[in-house]
Amino acid sequence: MILSSLLNIPENISRSAMKIIKLKSQLIKTLITKGNFTIAELSEQTYLSAPTVTKVINELLENKIILDLGKIDTSGGRRPNLYGINPKSGFYLGVEVNRKSLSIGLQDLKNEFVKIDEHIPFELDGTHGSLDELCLRINSFIKESGIAKTNIVSACVNLSGRINSVKGYSYNYFYIEEDSLSHTISTKIGINTYLENDTRAMAFGEYNCGVVNGEKNVIFVNMSWGVGIGIVSNGNLYYGHSGYSGEFGHSPLFDNNILCQCGKKGCLETEVSGWALERIFKDAVKSGNCSLVANKENINRIDLERIIDAIITSEDTLAIDIISTLGEKMGRYISLLINVFNPELVIVGGVMSAVGDYLLFPIRTAIKKYSLNLVSQDMELKLSELGSRAGVVGACYIVRNKCLEQLS
Repeated sequence: MILSSLLNIPENISRSAMKIIKLKSQLIKTLITKGNFTIAELSEQTYLSAPTVTKVINELLENKIILDLGKIDTSGGRRPNLYGINPKSGFYLGVEVNRKSLSIGLQDLKNEFVKIDEHIPFELDGTHGSLDELCLRINSFIKESGIAKTNIVSACVNLSGRINSVKGYSYNYFYIEEDSLSHTISTKIGINTYLENDTRAMAFGEYNCGVVNGEKNVIFVNMSWGVGIGIVSNGNLYYGHSGYSGEFGHSPLFDNNILCQCGKKGCLETEVSGWALERIFKDAVKSGNCSLVANKENINRIDLERIIDAIITSEDTLAIDIISTLGEKMGRYISLLINVFNPELVIVGGVMSAVGDYLLFPIRTAIKKYSLNLVSQDMELKLSELGSRAGVVGACYIVRNKCLEQLS
C-alpha cells in the first residue's frame, strides 16, 4: 500500500474498512504534521487506545508507510519504539510555469526535494500545442526522477493571471476547452492535479520554509513580468470571495494612457513591472541614453532578463536608475497595502527581486515616506529567500495541505 491509496477510497467500501482507513489517516496526519512519536505518545495525540494504535501501526509498518526508528532511552522500564512517517511513501509534484521556462520539483513527505529542475525551456502561449508541450515536459521529468506515478500523491501547476483554484480553470492561459484545465492536465499526466495562481504559490512557499519567521499575516509582492500579491492571513492563504485576490498589478493608478495586458489603461503594471522596465529601458536607449549592454543597433535583442543581469553583473547605470524609479513607485503603492492590511511582514520576490538592494532600498524609502507610521513602524520588509524556487516550493506545500485535508 502507498499513501495515495488512502486518498482514493472506493465508493462501495464497507463501514469496518472505512473505520480502519480513518484510523490510519489520523495517525499518518499526526506523524506528517507533528513528527515522530512512540505508541503511548500517539495514543495521547489521537485520543485512541494503545492497543488500537498498536494494531494500526503494525499495518502501516507492513505497508511501509511509516518506519520503526528504533528504541529510545527512558528513565526506567522498557524502552519504547519511536515511529515516523516514511518520507518515500508519497511525493508532492510542483510545477511553476513562466513565459519562457518551467521549473518542476518533486518533494517527499518531509518536503525535501528528491529532484528539481529549474529554467526548463518552454514557450507559454496558451495554445493546444503549448499545453501538450507542458504535459510532455512534466511526464519527462517524472520519468527521469525514477519515481512511479502511483507514488505521487498529487501535482500543483502554477500559472500567472486569474486562476479559479476550486474549479481548476485559468482565464488567461489554456482557456480553450470546456473541461477544466486541472482535469485536462490530470488526464494527460496521469496524476491528480490542482491549479494555482503563481504569486499565491510563491507566497505560500516563503511562508512555509522561506524568509517568514513566525509571522502570521504576510503580503508577498511578486515583481516579475507582471505584478501580483499573495496574502497570508492568520497563517492561511487568502483567496477572496471569488478566488481572484491579489490582482494588485491591475489597479488603475496612473493616468498615462498606456494599454495594459488586461485591456485597461493606466494599471500599476504599465509603470511598475518587468514589461514596464523592459519598455522604459528600450525607450531610453533609443532616445540616446548610454548603457553598457545596449545600443540602438542591438536594442531589439535586449529583454528583461538581460537588463536584470546588466544591473547585477555590470552595474549598468541606466538600468539602475530606471529600476530605482520603479522601486520608488512600487514602495508608494505598497504603502497603500500596508495602510489597509497592517501586515507583520512584506516580502518582495519575483524575477526583479534578484537585483536586491537596488530595488529594495527605494521601496523601503518610499514606504517610510508614504505609509502611516503607526501602521508600518513594527512591519518588516524583506527580500524573498527562496528566489526562483518559491513557486515550486509553494506548489508542493499546497499539495501537502490538500493531502492533509483528505486525511482529516
